[in-house]
Amino acid sequence: MTLLADLVSTSRRVGTASARRTKVRELAAFLEALPSDEIETAVHYLSGEIPQGRIGIAYRTLRAAAAAEAANAEQLSIADVDRTLAAIDGIRGSGSAVRRAEALRALFSRATPAEQEFLLRLIVGELRQGALAGVMLEAIAAAAGVPPAEVRRAAMYSKNLGAVARAALLEGAESLARFHFQHKLLSAYKTSVSLPPNRLSHSISTPQIHLQSTWLA
Repeated sequence: MTLLADLVSTSRRVGTASARRTKVRELAAFLEALPSDEIETAVHYLSGEIPQGRIGIAYRTLRAAAAAEAANAEQLSIADVDRTLAAIDGIRGSGSAVRRAEALRALFSRATPAEQEFLLRLIVGELRQGALAGVMLEAIAAAAGVPPAEVRRAAMYSKNLGAVARAALLEGAESLARFHFQHKLLSAYKTSVSLPPNRLSHSISTPQIHLQSTWLA
């Protein structure tokens, strides 16, 4: 379990560092130490976004939650925050605005002042810490020990940089090829859906014939 405070400290160091190499080194060191189930979320947070995207919280509600009395000790983990935001995102129905506000206030009340400031800017989407996409890509490559070009290529085909980081760190460079493969499959599916039946049949049969001829050879 990784404390949110550790991520916030890393974010601050990255934000104050002027050299790109220093930013990459700080991020890579943090990523290397993460448990496998926290990699995706941490990469999202350090990139200034949350996995849930916009969770339907008004800025006024956020400000009110951030004004809650802060905790004296660091206790929130990255997983705690992710679970809470996912739960808030799932609140629907009558009275949902009030219940979301209450859940958000409870989250902020467990955060220290530094964590409250970080969470506010993170949820609003105004986190500015210098961990731009290029820097994060280099950090992922450094932490995983894979060529930066491989990480960059996988990120180009995936909308989820956290998933790319998880694959690189846990499975290595070979795992990154699947993002290109998945992209090709999705593109082929979208093309087939848009084709009329006669052209769809031809587009499907042609590759099969090619594969069969390859096997026979």
